[in-house]
Amino acid sequence: MHRAPAIVILGPGSLATAQRIQQRYPQARIHGLAGRVQGADAYYTAFGDTLRGLYEDGTPLIALCAAGIVIRSLAGALGDKDDEPPVLAVAEDGSAVVPLLGGLAGVNRMAREIAEQLGTTPAITTSGELRFGTCLLNPPAGYALADLEQGKRFVSDLLAGEPVRIAGEAPWLMQAQLPASDAATRTIHVGCEARPASRDELLIHPRSVVAGVAGGRLANLPEALQQAGIAPLSLACVLADEQAMADADLHQTAQALGVALRFAPSPTGLANMVAAAVPGARLIEQPGVVIGVAPAPVDVAGVGRRRGRLAVIGLGPGAAELMVPAVKAELAQAEDVLGYETYVRMAGPFRDDQVVHCTDNREEMQRARHAFRLAAEGRSVVVVSSGDPGVFAMAAAVLEALHASDDPAWHRVDLQMLPGVSACLATAAQAGAPLGHDFCVMSLSDNLKPWSIIEKRLDLAAQADLVLAFYNPISKARPHQLGTALEVVRRHREGRTPVVLGRDIGRPGQTLRVVTLDELVPEMVDMRTMVLVGSSTTCVFPRASGGVWAYTPRWYPGAG
Repeated sequence: MHRAPAIVILGPGSLATAQRIQQRYPQARIHGLAGRVQGADAYYTAFGDTLRGLYEDGTPLIALCAAGIVIRSLAGALGDKDDEPPVLAVAEDGSAVVPLLGGLAGVNRMAREIAEQLGTTPAITTSGELRFGTCLLNPPAGYALADLEQGKRFVSDLLAGEPVRIAGEAPWLMQAQLPASDAATRTIHVGCEARPASRDELLIHPRSVVAGVAGGRLANLPEALQQAGIAPLSLACVLADEQAMADADLHQTAQALGVALRFAPSPTGLANMVAAAVPGARLIEQPGVVIGVAPAPVDVAGVGRRRGRLAVIGLGPGAAELMVPAVKAELAQAEDVLGYETYVRMAGPFRDDQVVHCTDNREEMQRARHAFRLAAEGRSVVVVSSGDPGVFAMAAAVLEALHASDDPAWHRVDLQMLPGVSACLATAAQAGAPLGHDFCVMSLSDNLKPWSIIEKRLDLAAQADLVLAFYNPISKARPHQLGTALEVVRRHREGRTPVVLGRDIGRPGQTLRVVTLDELVPEMVDMRTMVLVGSSTTCVFPRASGGVWAYTPRWYPGAG
């Protein structure tokens, strides 16, 4: 199982069982029905649509409900059983674990793991597993089946009574209840050598091969493996010099070949690099490629190190449903999470294996440098911002830290910026569409820029008849600046201009008010309020449910 499963629950009675399962799969996220479940990692409104979406995305599914509900929900989405994720139904109280789909993707293994976690017995009905105690078509981690269709025929023969012998080392097969016979014509061959297909042979390749490549020679790897007589499925990972860690072509080629990339220093050549990373491996040297064949499956995590990743994310305004999926996925795979404590709490809850680094809101550059130091060690790091990280938030600080650094390890980090719903957009959506035409976003904080610049920009933006979005509008340290800013705006705007005040939008206790520029006084606003000042064309009209809609038309007088 390469992807973290989704644990889907319908009611609060399932949460405790879901959390016990999550202990077995720490990266799994619990999806709870909105309005009925509290304490989930994510929320949904339509059970069937959610299940189908996750299934079609290839996400392993653990649904805590009746098996029939899952079957009916997924019936229309079922396709090729050779390419489907594991799907399990688990009783709300954890008393039953039923594997439903994904036999070739390890569903029965998951059923055993979950049942062990819950202290029950899985309801496995697969003939081969019941007879032999293992699934030959889905070998455990560290092994790969060469040919699925041949495997199906082979297992069918064994179920029909054909005896089998094992050639090669595979401890997990030694514990299976196979019809073994030294005189058998059917053979399970376990090894990394490439072999021609045979009706009477099941090929299982241990992932015991590490290939060291010189820069630009990764494309030659398939040919090198062929010349060495090594089955491609035996390749556990590719090892490259750490100097090539940021080489985009190297990563693209590795992705196209479907191999994992690891990195290590190679001051004395490829052969020594591979020998140091895989002690005891037999080395086969090819032009630009050194193949290391280990005596057993290789733990990829112990080979060199991966390229570190630093993602600067935006949580949005605070509501879980307004957080973009890419941000949720990044948080799920993070090893380290850094940020201002308030925002980090909004991003949680976190697993026990995730390290949280909370700092004061004024320590942006220290936080950015700390994040790069961690990522340069090969860790997966997330820096948290509220709203969008590129709008008065951490993205600029992270890039400034990188720009100022001459450490090549920092520049080799996989740096990504993941967007979020900014506060002005969330507030505008609640009010209607006040940002429907050209607008200007400004921070009224003079901590990082002089007030004279703020006042000049305010005057020009108001004169240009742009809708104005004010971040950091007022605080205890600058109680008079909003009043001064409004005086500037009023030079160019009529008193009836609509102003939207959104406080804590997307968070508990949110409030939304629409007033006029004449009515607006600084006492209506605090640091957690987004202020949207309309343009000359911004309109309001009553809502049927109470209050008003505010919008700025897309047309402008004199156009066309």
